[in-house]
Amino acid sequence: MKLTSTNPSRNFEVIGSVNVSTEKDIIASVTKARKTFSSWSATPLSERKKKLRSFIDISQKRSEEIARLISLETGRPITSARGNVRGGIEYFEAYLAMAERYLSPAVTVETSSELHRVYREPRGVVAAILPWNYPFMNVVWQCGQALIAGNTIVYKNSSEDPLFSKLLDDLIRASDIPDGVFTVIYGGSKAGEFLARQDVDMISFTGSTEVGRQLTRIAAEKFIPIVTELGGSTPVIVFEDMDVTDQLVSYLVHRRFKNAGQACDAMKRLIVHRSIYPALLKKMVSEVAVLKVGDALNEDTVVGPLVAARQVDRLADQVADAKKKGAAIETGGGKPAGLRGAYYLPTVITGVTRDMRVWREETFGPVLPVVPFRDEEEAVRLANDTEYGLTAHILTHDKERFARMASRIEAGSIGQNEIGFWNPENPFGGYKKSGMGRTHGPFGFAEVTNIKVVAEEK
Repeated sequence: MKLTSTNPSRNFEVIGSVNVSTEKDIIASVTKARKTFSSWSATPLSERKKKLRSFIDISQKRSEEIARLISLETGRPITSARGNVRGGIEYFEAYLAMAERYLSPAVTVETSSELHRVYREPRGVVAAILPWNYPFMNVVWQCGQALIAGNTIVYKNSSEDPLFSKLLDDLIRASDIPDGVFTVIYGGSKAGEFLARQDVDMISFTGSTEVGRQLTRIAAEKFIPIVTELGGSTPVIVFEDMDVTDQLVSYLVHRRFKNAGQACDAMKRLIVHRSIYPALLKKMVSEVAVLKVGDALNEDTVVGPLVAARQVDRLADQVADAKKKGAAIETGGGKPAGLRGAYYLPTVITGVTRDMRVWREETFGPVLPVVPFRDEEEAVRLANDTEYGLTAHILTHDKERFARMASRIEAGSIGQNEIGFWNPENPFGGYKKSGMGRTHGPFGFAEVTNIKVVAEEK
């Protein structure tokens, strides 16, 4: 059976295929990872780092090839795809640099007669199930720290970009990473579920909340840990002390429409103080209306296609629901003329109420609801009016107000103005139905290791 890859920029023309992994293939991959774990975990950290760095070096040399395939297969604009590869390399290098600090034994108790140390040891075989929207960076985020700590990985990416998985397999094989440390399998949701049910010691998943629930149930049945990074409905709150400048508007447009809005932490709801709401809305609509929509491989494309036709259909249904219930489409609201593929116009919606799907659900595409608020209380209520809690942004120059708001917003990461919270040292993950566990820094290393206390005579 074949898994076919198509180009969403060019009317879903076929660009290649891979063989779907059978159940026998998946069992064999897990068995190999289990056998390799003993030697890989016993390899000194310094040697593991050298072998993993060879993968970084190869990826750096072939970065343009990786980026172009991401654009071709997922519709991510080429300039953004290059950033995805570059960001993944930077994060992996940061993990390697911090590994000694966070994986070395820590002394917790020391007296004249006793010495107590805490060791971090790898969990074992990790089933890593990843999405299509940030292909290279997600590999690093979900697998990098686990590999450094001495775990082995069986990796399944989305069925939307199987050729990326094949290229990743080629990069791993060309590196100094031993066979069996990182094994690639191919398939859809059934393959992911079957992998999770095998002899693995941990599950790592990024994707929808629905699938995250299914995998969490499997992990509970197996009594193994799981780290999930799921959906998001990021609110951006803009207070009246912000000047409505071109810079502000460009920042907001980028926060929503990068990668056609297909990011878990993209701005999904813009919440604006009513005193500046008319001015900000007018400038937002003007800028969004002229965003360049086109083929992902064109250097001047700002908004490419969505990854698949089903994503366009879902987005169109959400917008239609809003219109039916009284919302106004300020710009966009349909498919662009003259383009054949998974395209949807960058869209701004007003008159949004909480019973509309664009407010209740995650809108995974270039659609932005904009709503006004009166005071801090209403802003908090609107921001928290979601089952998700991944990220949030509060735009104000008032430090005391920011502190008050940040303490009340239910989200795993909160930024003030244009200060980003994306850093290899910072934990990333969410509240509520946005997932469990964290990646990056000491927090990420803690998730992929077991803690062992060794108390000895001095």
